[in-house]
Amino acid sequence: MRQLHRKDLWSWSVFDQARNLDFNSLAWIRADGNVLVDPLPISDHDLRHLEELGGAAWIVVTNSDHTRAAAELSLRFGAKLAGPAGERGQLPFACARWLSEGDELVPGLAAIELHGSKTPGELALVLEDTTLITGDLVRGQALGKLNLLPDAKLADRAAALASVRRLAALGQVEAVLVGDGWPIAHGGHALLRALVAELD
Repeated sequence: MRQLHRKDLWSWSVFDQARNLDFNSLAWIRADGNVLVDPLPISDHDLRHLEELGGAAWIVVTNSDHTRAAAELSLRFGAKLAGPAGERGQLPFACARWLSEGDELVPGLAAIELHGSKTPGELALVLEDTTLITGDLVRGQALGKLNLLPDAKLADRAAALASVRRLAALGQVEAVLVGDGWPIAHGGHALLRALVAELD
């Protein structure tokens, strides 16, 4: 796995040839049990690394298109599953927690409900106020820049833009860790505001 902007954050990825970008997974390593976000199938090398770091206590999926390897890793580690309350019944597995606006999965990791994306209940997650974790709606197609899911994939563009404006109002955000594309380590708030300006 690759270390991110914090010593307790790691990532692994799979390159998607059709979209020419990486799909990303996140591991937050914490004393009270690690949290995985949108975990992809994982190589033997990265699996051994994750096991050395303590496996996983929780696995959260941001939307029903990001179930990926969540069920398999849940079984391997005995991890509990969490998903978006707005997509209850659309995930192929049962969840121990269904997250709604403002819910904390564990202390320091809060959910934000997004609207207008390609699935009805997509979540973003905010880690300790300074790191934003996104699933599909906000992505990083080019290095150093954020972009929106293509219009053809949006269920409601106006609602999607309103959701991005809410994310851009999170003034303490420094890093943006996207599910698809290049992550942002610094200046995330400014790049979210630039995305809003570009879309308006």
